[in-house]
Amino acid sequence: MIEPVEVYLHPGEVHVADGACVITTILGSCVSVCLSEDGSTIGGLNHFLLPEQRSGVAGSTRYAHGAMDALITRMLWFGARRSRISAKLFGGANVLHAFQDGVHHIGAANVLIARTLLATHSIPISAEDVGGTRGRRLVFSSHDGSASVQRLRA
Repeated sequence: MIEPVEVYLHPGEVHVADGACVITTILGSCVSVCLSEDGSTIGGLNHFLLPEQRSGVAGSTRYAHGAMDALITRMLWFGARRSRISAKLFGGANVLHAFQDGVHHIGAANVLIARTLLATHSIPISAEDVGGTRGRRLVFSSHDGSASVQRLRA
């Protein structure tokens, strides 16, 4: 059996693989979208920080639109068929104690834009673990689409 490649994804990065790959990242208010193609070993993950781009930074994967575009484009480049792609959504916590009574925080905005962009691309969400007040350690196996989440201590 081939040992999976292990990748740590930093904020603003995207990784897609066709084959045995385990991608790990740490999320607070950031969001990661995991995409996998049913019946294949193509899968990938993004990690974006903010929902909206400022002018002059078009396409940056630090923002939702750039991160989603890059992830979908790379999935298709590897040969995934859009009609067979599904998503898992993680992160979006409200980790800043001063804002924990509010519902309008950066984590919630990140989750909302991720859901909106996935709907725009007709990609269904098969699982999610979002919100709350604690960060998460996400481990995604791109080759089989499985994901595990460990909540971090406050």
